Amino acid sequence: MAPTPHLTPTLAFLLGILLTLGFKDLYPDLERRFRRRWRPSATLPAPSTSAAGDVVSLQDRTRGIARNNDGKGMEGSWRGEGIGDGIESTIGRTPLIRIRSLSEETGCEILGKAEFLNGAGQSPKDRVALSIINTAEEQGLLKANSGDVIYEGTVGSTGISLATLCRAKGYKAHICMPSDQSSEKSSLLLRLGATVERVPPAPIVDPAHFVNRARSLAAAHTASPVVPGRGFFADQFETPANWLAHFSSTGPEIYAQCSGHLDAFVAGAGTGGTITGVAKFLKSKIPKVRIVLADPEGSGLYNRVKYGVMFDAKEREGTRRRQQVDTIVEGIGLNRVTANFEEGREVVDDAYRVSDEEAMHMARWLVEKDGIFVGSSSAVNCVAAVKLARELGQGHRIVTILCDSGTRHLSKFLAKAGEIGGETDMKLHNVVGDKA
Repeated sequence: MAPTPHLTPTLAFLLGILLTLGFKDLYPDLERRFRRRWRPSATLPAPSTSAAGDVVSLQDRTRGIARNNDGKGMEGSWRGEGIGDGIESTIGRTPLIRIRSLSEETGCEILGKAEFLNGAGQSPKDRVALSIINTAEEQGLLKANSGDVIYEGTVGSTGISLATLCRAKGYKAHICMPSDQSSEKSSLLLRLGATVERVPPAPIVDPAHFVNRARSLAAAHTASPVVPGRGFFADQFETPANWLAHFSSTGPEIYAQCSGHLDAFVAGAGTGGTITGVAKFLKSKIPKVRIVLADPEGSGLYNRVKYGVMFDAKEREGTRRRQQVDTIVEGIGLNRVTANFEEGREVVDDAYRVSDEEAMHMARWLVEKDGIFVGSSSAVNCVAAVKLARELGQGHRIVTILCDSGTRHLSKFLAKAGEIGGETDMKLHNVVGDKA
């Protein structure tokens, strides 16, 4: 007997269900593999190729198999492609964002590298701290969980990054910092388990200077027959591990994110590591890119770039004992030569001096116009970026650094900047003066 016509579609439907269930039982990972293959990537776009054909390959720290304590891979690990290995995996690959208000006002594309989104200490110092520790471990100067202590003299951000990574990697941190820095930084360091010494501000030739204090404490620790472990002086101002961290990561990231197309890079200098590392990499790829220093009041680096000396002829380097001219900007500006800044000084093309008033107005502008809440050094960088945009003219691309969050500057810099009042009629020419 021929099958009843109206039953054929029903039988076919039931047969299809049975086949589908059986197929999924036989291949339980088929759906997982399909989804993985077609899932949109959460990381940066594929490395770009410049006009010269150079490809920049960025390391994806979220990929790779998990590790046993002995460093060997674990086959069949539960760790997936999107899972990082510890807090260190959150360092780097920060977004590059268009600062809309500044771009629209100047006619240039002004981009900010959002370094405050680094995951350990929330600043570009995360890269430096990790580089310093890794280099010291490779050289046998540090051994995890042995009682070793990392000592550093810092105005705050490097100390915060070191304190965080010390806890993650089996060390303790001892931080010496000037007593005139914002209280938020020292409070955060204490919550991270660091030992904190706030010392009176002093010139670098004084043994009591916060950097000299950290150096002497590290030496005393190592020499002590009763204190366990060794003391290691991080030496962020002089160690090449500082600028190399930015040469090997920040610079390549900016180059790739811009697809090799940018006209200028603007940054301040606290140790000089960021501007040197990024500048040396970018110049190697784009020889005509302009590198510009953003320098706050009281710093001698502006003169160093413009005129080749820190001060005028009456003040020879190494003899000046007066303290830095008072400024409310923290984290950038120096009155001495450091190895990290000198390493890249020849590739720095120009400098702009930024007043405290300009920096405060810019910090308010960025919140009111863009919702970007950053600290004093970031504000200085953005003021200098605007000054450069005016000089270059419309149609250029300028990259700068957004260093850390404004939450670390509430009690000092932002307290003097005033309340955010939503002044929608604020004009950029009232924020940034015409003088260099």
